[in-house]
Parts: sequence; structure tokens; C-alpha cells
Amino acid sequence: MKKKIWNSSNRKVIFCNSITALLLNIFLEYMERKSMEAVLQFIHERTFVFLFNALILFMFLSLVFLARKKVFTYAMIAGGWFLIGVTNGIVLNGRKTPFTAVDLTLVKSILPILNSYLELWQILLMVLGIIVVVAVIVCLYLYSPETKKSFDMKTNLGIVAVLCLFFAGVSYVGVGRGQLIKKFDNLIAGYKDYGVVYGFCVTALDTGIDRPINYSKERMKKLERKIETALDKDQNKKQQKTPNIIFVQLESFFDITKVKGLHFSEDPIPNMHRLQEEYTSGRLKVPVYGAGTINTEFEVITGMNAGFFGTGEYPYRSVLQKKTCESIAYWLKDLSYESTVIHNNNATFYDRNKVLSNLGFDNFLSIENMQVKSKNEVGWAKDSMLTDYILDTMRQTEKQDVIYTISVQGHGDYPTHAQENAKIQVEGVNREQSYLNQVTYYANQLYEMDQFIGDLAGQLAQWEEDAVLICYGDHLPGLDIETKGLSSGSKYETPYFIWDNFGYNKEHKEAESEDVAAWQLASKVLAQVNITEGKVNQFHQTMKGTKNEKNNLKLLQYDMLYGADFIREGEEELKPTTLCYSLEPVEITKIKTVEKRLLLLGNHFNRFSRVYVNGIQISSVLKSSKVMEIKASSVKEGDEITIHQVSKTNEKITLNRSAAYEFSMEKTEPLYKISK
Repeated sequence: MKKKIWNSSNRKVIFCNSITALLLNIFLEYMERKSMEAVLQFIHERTFVFLFNALILFMFLSLVFLARKKVFTYAMIAGGWFLIGVTNGIVLNGRKTPFTAVDLTLVKSILPILNSYLELWQILLMVLGIIVVVAVIVCLYLYSPETKKSFDMKTNLGIVAVLCLFFAGVSYVGVGRGQLIKKFDNLIAGYKDYGVVYGFCVTALDTGIDRPINYSKERMKKLERKIETALDKDQNKKQQKTPNIIFVQLESFFDITKVKGLHFSEDPIPNMHRLQEEYTSGRLKVPVYGAGTINTEFEVITGMNAGFFGTGEYPYRSVLQKKTCESIAYWLKDLSYESTVIHNNNATFYDRNKVLSNLGFDNFLSIENMQVKSKNEVGWAKDSMLTDYILDTMRQTEKQDVIYTISVQGHGDYPTHAQENAKIQVEGVNREQSYLNQVTYYANQLYEMDQFIGDLAGQLAQWEEDAVLICYGDHLPGLDIETKGLSSGSKYETPYFIWDNFGYNKEHKEAESEDVAAWQLASKVLAQVNITEGKVNQFHQTMKGTKNEKNNLKLLQYDMLYGADFIREGEEELKPTTLCYSLEPVEITKIKTVEKRLLLLGNHFNRFSRVYVNGIQISSVLKSSKVMEIKASSVKEGDEITIHQVSKTNEKITLNRSAAYEFSMEKTEPLYKISK
């Protein structure tokens, strides 16, 4: 038996696996650190961790013992990790946070916006590369040799079992000695300190919220009583107000003037500075850097801490896919608020079209139902368009509104070429010109976003109803900004302010201004107008600053999302909403004929409008926001024509549609003159 296990073939496999694992590990670390010197330093300072990463790769490669097509299996495993390394290097250049297993779930959302990050030739090269990889895989599978006579599954299973026991022992020792940890508090630091392989595996295995040791019904009821007692003490201290509440989450917005060594021809964010000076303001502690908008959004909307979830996890892509969750939308339903999300990007990004329903929102106005008049150089819709949609929403809804606006203009990737006629000029000490060009572009996007903020606040100042406006950045931009390079704050902090048109924030500015975490922001706003609805909101308003605040918040989050929901026992279950995607529905009002074509006249058509006849899509041409053209031969008497607003990412997904228009030649008029 010993000879069977330790034969020359198995020795060769183990030797080959060891060498490949070490070389792959060095490559993965080089793509992470971009310097062989940094890799060697990592090996020297964290030798056990480096070797453990190599051992993980070795274990993956050892699956070859269980395969008859050894060359194919070997190539697939080694090639897969090679691609992870390459992808990580590319991702780090764009967003500054490493590639994680969670990112694999975002592929369908990322594909439609690749042109904002890559040139056409790069996209074509990537497509060609994918084709080549698929062809190589197919050829390897078809033509790689297959072990038959010498293949002994029983012996090979024994080898793998022994290796697994060895791996388990090393892991136990590593965790016991504190050289390995089960969870990263900081994803970037985690990859740097514990290696790419270990980091990637942790993001794959570490999901959800770990069950707290002291979780029980009795513990949750005790917490509930504590919250209720604190609420009773604070009750009636001030009169409740129900203003319109508008959140504006600004993409990659932060105070670039805080970066050391950069000089600007003028202040790129004068309105933000003025409004922070005059109203409640401070720094917002966000959970992400360089990317990960969705987790800042999650924290603000729900009041929950994303840090309790798995390393690099996006709750939008995990638990919230099928689970309802307390949110500011649900909190305010009892006060008859109508809730709307406005986002000048596609509805399916991060699966918002699914998740916002589980967060209780009534409406979701996305780019598929907008008229985009202006885009920036890299293709993102400009934020100035959002003002009209915010104000129109407030006009069209009869109830008070809570509006959550998600901006995109500040999104990367930032061009490295010179910016002609840029209003904001940037100079820097010991900075490459390409980097200064990126900062110049970013600073000018900031300036335009800041103008949007000023204009929105100015228009809300004239609004007849009470309104609160909360503006903040979701995270810092991907411009290699580190905390030590800032004159104040950290790279996990962005500016925020809370403005209103009824005088509260100016009157109480000194008392209310403070630095807060993103998960505390919504409750801070509601506390100012004495709105206490919602369990999570009540928790923040009564437990803030208490000794066990974070531990109790984790208990609350686990109970609501993964536990038995003891905290809401006896209350009505939260039900998903049906999202309305347009407050001004797309519609066909009449049809006119011109030669062999039909002109569908109506309202709110755009480039995402598709014509369906009896439920089947037909060819159509967009002429304007009021006119679409189809072939006359496409319809016959009695057919039902509808306009579908389809997803930017997948035309098979219909977000909303018009009422059916029954085609009749009697109702169809010849075209004499039409104004577009």
C-alpha cells in the first residue's frame, strides 16, 4: 500500500503541485502589490501566511488526484487562479479595492458599463481573450490524455484525505497562534496582511452575520424593553414634524481640497462648504473606499452596519434578494409617506429592481424612464438632471415624500489626458501629469455636482411644504488617496450636511453638527423632527453612545435578517412592495400613417422604449420623446400595441409598460404635419 501511494507518478504530482503553488502564489501577490520588492517583503515578514496561501493552492491542485483527465484538471485549476490574479490587478487599478468572490455575482451588472472604464479596443481584446480561453478549454478537454490503467480512485482518495488532515492541522495551528483570522474588518488591509488566496477564500466562505453567542428570545425582549423605556423618557420633548425628506447620495464625492500637495485655481465645492458652514454637518464614516456604493446606500437606508456581514459582502446581493428588511421607507409608511428612489443609472445594477421592493419603496425612477440630456466625458449622466425629477416627484405625489437619490456623475474611471478649457485647474507637488489630469477631471465633475447641490437647495428653499435635504458622498474616488495624505479625516470619511427650509438646522447647528457613521445618519435626521417609528430607528435614537451599542446592534440585525425576528413579535410582517417605475407613465395617445409606416404618438418615449404587438416585440425606431415609428405591415386590425420600458442591461426585462392601444384603421389618421 505504501508503494502504491508513494509511487513515482504520485511523487511527480506532489512535486509539480508544490512548485506550481509557490509560483502562482508569487504571481498573485505581485498582481496585488505591483512590486516584487513588496512581495519579497511580504514573504519575509509573513512567512507562515505566505506558505499557508501556497498550501491552499496546493490543495486545490491536489484535486488532480481524483481526475482521469489530469492535464485538463490541472490547467483549469491553475488557469482559474491565474485569471483571479489578473482580474485582481485590473480591478485594483480601477477601484482600489481587491477582487473578491462576491464580485462574481456582479458580472451581469458590470457588463453594461464596461465602456465607461475601458476603451473599445480593450473591450474587443477582452472578448477575444474570452473566446481564446473557451477554445483552449474545449480543446484541452477533448484532446488531453485520460488516465485509465494506472488510475486507482481508492488510493487517490486516501492521498487527498491525508492531505486534507494535514491542511486542517496547519489551519488549526495558524488560527490558534493568531497568524490567521476568520474575518477581515478591512478588505484592503486583509488582502495585504493575509494574502490574495486567503483573502479571496475568506470572501467566498464568510457570508451573512454570525449568530451572536447571547442571542435568544429573552435577550431580544430585554433589549426591546430597554428601548421602550428610553423612548418613554424622551417622549414629548419636542413636537413631531413630517417634512418631505430628500437624501442625495453623491457618487465619489468628497472634499478634494483636503488632499495634501494639491492646489486648485478655485474652490471646487463652494456650495458644500457654505452649506456645511451654515447647517448641521460633519464627516460621514462610510464602509467602503474607492467603490462599493451599494454598502453605503444599504447602511443609510436601513440603519444597519454592513461591517457585521461577511468580508466584502454586499447584502443587496445576498440576504436582501429574498428577505424584507426594515428601512427608512418602512419606518415612514405608518406616517403615510410615499417613498421613492431616483437613480440616473440602470435599474438592475446591484439588483436594485429586486431589492428596493424588499426595502419597502413605492417608486423607483431609473435611467430607463428618464430623458438624459447631458453626459460627461466618460459616459455618466450628469447630476443636474436629478433636480427636475426630485421636484416633479414631490409635485406629483399627494403624500409627504421620502426620496432617496443616487447620483452617478462622479463615477470613474477618470481620464489621464489633459482637460481642455477646464474651469478648475489643478497643480501638485511631485505628482505625475497623468495623475494631475485625473484629479483635474474629477475636480471639475465635483464642481458640477456641487452646482447641482446648490441649485437643488435653492429651489427647495422656495418650496411651500417643509423639506429636509441630506447630501453626502458615498465613498472617496479611486485616486490612490490614503489617510496619511489628507490634512484631516480619513479615507473612509466623506462630507455631509442636513439642510431644511423651516429653520431647525440653522438654529441648532452647533449642537447637532458631529461626525456620524452612515448607519446612524437616517436616524439622526428623523430625531431632529421627532420621528421615532421603526425598531432600528428607535434603537439608534435611544442606544447611541451606550456601552454595548455595537454588540446590541449586531443582535438586532441578526434577529431581523437571520433569526426569529423576536424584536417584532406580534407586529405585522413586512411585505415586499410592487415598484412603480414611472410617475409619468409612458403612453400611446394616437397613431398616424405615412407611406408604409405608422407613427405612434404619445409621451415619455426614450431609447429604452420597445414596441410590442400582442405581447411580441417588433422592430421600431425612436423619433423623439413623443414619436415612435413602426412598419405598417407589423400590425393588423384589432391588434394590441404596448410600449415596454426595458432594462438597459437586459431587454428581456420589462420594468414598466404602457396601457394597451387597440389598433384600428378607423382611428388612424394620415400624417399631414407633425412637430417633434
